[in-house]
Amino acid sequence: MIGRITGTLVELRPPQIIVECNGVGYEIEAPMTTIWALPEVNQRVSLYTHLAVREDAHLLYGFTTEAERALFRSLLKVNGVGTKMALVILSGMDAEAFALCVHGGDIARLTALPGIGKKTAERLIVEMRDRVEAPGARGHVPQPALPGRAADPAADAVAGLIALGYKPQEASRYVHGLEDAEGLRSEEIIRRVLKSLAPK
Repeated sequence: MIGRITGTLVELRPPQIIVECNGVGYEIEAPMTTIWALPEVNQRVSLYTHLAVREDAHLLYGFTTEAERALFRSLLKVNGVGTKMALVILSGMDAEAFALCVHGGDIARLTALPGIGKKTAERLIVEMRDRVEAPGARGHVPQPALPGRAADPAADAVAGLIALGYKPQEASRYVHGLEDAEGLRSEEIIRRVLKSLAPK
């Protein structure tokens, strides 16, 4: 089991990154909460990882904190929740926000995430209530913006949303429907889209 990787961040195309460690480039999928906390490309990075072994692939998932990885693993134990859905959940909210949803019974916020219907949201609230602690007085860590790396941030943002589970037409509409998106990085565009889709 690969539990942690430390190396150089050499590529970032949300939700996938590549970290080079001792000459080997590891493809890692990460939730947007992790993407926003990453340093610039060519900087050193250290991630907690989860290795998912399937018949057709070995997939590596990365997280900036142990709490995110623990939540990801707990989500995988919920009936009907796979790695893709767990990644979507952690991309839409951090571990503390998820705990607030669970303990507050906030079905609306959960169903605002792609691929999560009312029954799945209800199941998450019931099954995860004993697995996540009620949030305390901890403040949220602001999510830093990242410098631009792509020739077409809008196209990269659309691709990132599709990878997170949104339909291509929806992803394109959300991205191109943003106001004042000119000059924004793909990560910032995705962040704004997810924020706009969250229930008020």
